[in-house]
Amino acid sequence: MRTAALTPQTREDALDALERSGAGEELDVLVIGGGVTGAGIALDAVTRGLRVGLVEAQDWASGTSSRSSKLVHGGLRYLQMLDFHLVHEALTERDLLLKRIAPHLVRPVSFLYPLEHRVWERAYVGAGVALYDILASVAPGNRAAPWHRHVTRTGMERLFPDLRHDAAVGAVRYWDASVDDARLVATIVRTAATYGAHAASRTQVVELTRRGTGVVNGAVVQDLETGRRITVHADQVINATGVWTEETEALAGDEGGLRVLASKGIHIVVPRERIRGDVGLILQTEKSVLFVIPWSRYWVIGTTDTPWEQELTHPVATAADIDYVIDHANAVLADPISRDDIIGTWAGLRPLLQPGTKEGTSSAKVSREHTVASPTPGLTVIAGGKLTTYRVMARDAVDFALGERATALPSITDRIPLAGAEGHAVLQRQAKRIARTYGWTRAMVDHLLHRYGSMLTDLVEMVDADPSLGRPLEGAPAYLRAEVAYAASHEGVLHLEDVMIHRTRLVYEQRDRGLAAIEEIADLVGERLGWSAERRAAEIEAYRARCEAEEAASHEPDDASAEAARLRVPDVTPLVELATPGPGPGLKPGSPADSKGAAGPYGT
Repeated sequence: MRTAALTPQTREDALDALERSGAGEELDVLVIGGGVTGAGIALDAVTRGLRVGLVEAQDWASGTSSRSSKLVHGGLRYLQMLDFHLVHEALTERDLLLKRIAPHLVRPVSFLYPLEHRVWERAYVGAGVALYDILASVAPGNRAAPWHRHVTRTGMERLFPDLRHDAAVGAVRYWDASVDDARLVATIVRTAATYGAHAASRTQVVELTRRGTGVVNGAVVQDLETGRRITVHADQVINATGVWTEETEALAGDEGGLRVLASKGIHIVVPRERIRGDVGLILQTEKSVLFVIPWSRYWVIGTTDTPWEQELTHPVATAADIDYVIDHANAVLADPISRDDIIGTWAGLRPLLQPGTKEGTSSAKVSREHTVASPTPGLTVIAGGKLTTYRVMARDAVDFALGERATALPSITDRIPLAGAEGHAVLQRQAKRIARTYGWTRAMVDHLLHRYGSMLTDLVEMVDADPSLGRPLEGAPAYLRAEVAYAASHEGVLHLEDVMIHRTRLVYEQRDRGLAAIEEIADLVGERLGWSAERRAAEIEAYRARCEAEEAASHEPDDASAEAARLRVPDVTPLVELATPGPGPGLKPGSPADSKGAAGPYGT
């Protein structure tokens, strides 16, 4: 089954289908929010045979789902709470992703847990990690990750030479997994579209509609690209908008629903050669867990866990946030890093699910981490959770929305590989031949297989038709020109920033935020999207201005001043201001909902 391409035309077709739903062709489910949870719900619902619409106010994964710690894991911290069921559930999902659902996108990564005490701590931590591995082994099928190992000080120094000699007496090495979160979301959306879901980004929900009995029966959505408004009718509406949950609930005009607060977590990016090490580190701090994560050509270091009381669309890392992460990393690094070593940062908001629900709300607390509720008939809300268990959250949300019908239409997403998974193993075995044929390094082919899996054949066809696409970008040689062309022709790109921030990671992978390649990238995107010279220039200027604003914000001392610096630059598709309660400008019903934890450090 060929994977559906997301193009401006397929987006227009999706909007037309949504409009027809208001004229008699009613949807079964309308999903609001194009983060990992909303995308997962759309895939779950459409593979049950339902007619599904999915809308997102900005680009796919533009909120929390592109700003996580990029880890797929079981949650070691829950073992301290003796929540064995939750850890087993997350480890089962981790292994499903590694083995069946997304083996191209999700890969094992190992971490050292440094030990400060030779006897009791090794026994205590070792027992906990052993239990973690045992719970993973209970999952069906063969293990997807190796068993943990105890490491001596000598072994620790071999695996991570830049770990300060006096920082630990040894370590426990264990395995979890990492993922490019934004690519995971885009791939889920494409998979859902392949099975028939109508998906439209840059489409904001501005109103929830009701039938005569008062039951929510759809929404009014606005195409932010053109201003077109559409009335969508659906038997069930599911709100999966993360930190925007309460804003979206308010559109129903009721007081019920879930309570969600936002907490900010930031990460810094440091070149791989700057820190000598072959594995990651996990460190306890007074406020959060600090990860030093090996990722491609660099290290990702984070995170923080601080309340966020500003607008929700553009969280930014402040100077204080960056200093906090640097200081805690330097506590264990033999060669301390400084701000000069940082090539990029990002900040994301974790939706913290508050205890209980608002008065008059029916709910099913199906997990310690996430809750599904119905503040009013016809509207289902899901909040909490984490990236790893997005599929479970999606299943629970659709089950709740369908009620008794769910028994006859059970979820099957545990058996549905994402686009690019089928045939991935075959292409891995052909990697040498592919590299030789197109003059690519093995590292480049590995990079392509990790990002596209078996969809690499689509890129190869493009290169066969136009060999110039097989060359690396001159200003960003880690990526091929074909990847940018493919993003524009197959991956739902509408603006230049979509490529720079979500289809690639150039915004924080290079010190110049990818600006050295911006002209070449704009040419490739503009050619495929039919941009005029004026539109091309405007897209470049908008991205440059965004980069300057985020850089200025990172030098401000606190959230309020950093937000002011960031908001000096308008969005390429400004949101419609809605008369709903919330934390100021930028209210965003229809925005992405990641599935970060209901408690504890961001990304863990």
